[in-house]
Amino acid sequence: MTPASDSDEIRRKRLLWRATHRGIKEMDIIFGGFVHRGLDQFTLAELDELERMIALPDQELLAWATQMAPVPPEHDGPLLRAMLAYRP
Repeated sequence: MTPASDSDEIRRKRLLWRATHRGIKEMDIIFGGFVHRGLDQFTLAELDELERMIALPDQELLAWATQMAPVPPEHDGPLLRAMLAYRP
């Protein structure tokens, strides 16, 4: 393995851990399940987007996932939409 691939592997493992340890069990299941399922296929740009998504508050993500609130345009994107459509 090269240092770059080591770094990529560490980044993916860190993102998976953060996605599965959100704080709200429902988001652990939805977000974590989505990331676990697709992590190996995410591009570097999608990993960047995933890091931005992880920084969002659980309450907002859960409201969007349960369609209790619309996704604001500044957060709307293909990866977020795919995560919100994910069903464990």
